[in-house]
Amino acid sequence: MKKTLFLIGTFSLGLLLAGCASDHVMHTNDGQTIVTEGKPVVDKDTGMITYKDIYGKEQQINQSQIKDMSSVDQ
Repeated sequence: MKKTLFLIGTFSLGLLLAGCASDHVMHTNDGQTIVTEGKPVVDKDTGMITYKDIYGKEQQINQSQIKDMSSVDQ
């Protein structure tokens, strides 16, 4: 019984966390569109934006290269 409750709780937590992360779209000054997994993080000291691409790989781009950034409604 405890094992079943643990599995149900773990599964529910996973669904809850998956629902909290929203993808974002960034448009660059040169016309590219970048879709990210979750919200990108801006480092104000370096001016770099860190994000995960659609393949789950961490990437960086300079904030001056981004024209706009918005959340994707799912």
